[in-house]
Amino acid sequence: MQRSTGLSIPYPASPAAPAVRVPLLFVLLAACSAAGAATTPVVGRPCEDCEVALIGLPAAPAASARLAPVDEPGQRLRLHGRVTDAHGRPRPGVVVYAHQTNQQGLYPGEKTDRTPGVRQHGRLRGWAATDADGRYAFLTVRPGSYPGTRLPRHIHLYVIERGCALYYIDDVLFGDDPHLTPAVARKASPGRGGPGIVTPVRVGDGWEAQRDIVLGRNIPGYPQCAP
Repeated sequence: MQRSTGLSIPYPASPAAPAVRVPLLFVLLAACSAAGAATTPVVGRPCEDCEVALIGLPAAPAASARLAPVDEPGQRLRLHGRVTDAHGRPRPGVVVYAHQTNQQGLYPGEKTDRTPGVRQHGRLRGWAATDADGRYAFLTVRPGSYPGTRLPRHIHLYVIERGCALYYIDDVLFGDDPHLTPAVARKASPGRGGPGIVTPVRVGDGWEAQRDIVLGRNIPGYPQCAP
């Protein structure tokens, strides 16, 4: 699965996986998600995989969500930020969807898991809905680079403004990543939803990084969703 981004980070080629028989329940869940996609249109195309963000979307996500389980190997990371409109006003109730690689640079479960959504984006995925101050957070681990490449480490982010717009924004990129050269950084940050390059800060035995989001910024065809 691949999406078009300013960075043009492709999903890594995966070895051919055996055919997986999907239980009827999961087929029905996927159908329900497809129906949900019809009520929240994708904007800012091209985006081949935006609808995957709706598969498994909880009815009421919390403001803080766990992407990686507590026993996931890797360096702990709390990714957080504030979501505002074009005038700097906080927007509660906006859903931020994230997915990422593990520390080996792989999307665990991609192409092999029986669960829709996981099969497309791997199991390190989740949703957070902004609180009254527009804040969200993800608890996870720092991702790895795709094996055998010098592509920068990253976390994919999408914004879901229910019933109005679904779009991807600039990937979270890490300012201390040796693969994030100045040339790559210039190409990597078209500013979809605001700048995606973050500065990780050591906190205890882990890291924190802040990725603020401006709704609709540099998103072609953004419909100015109402609060």
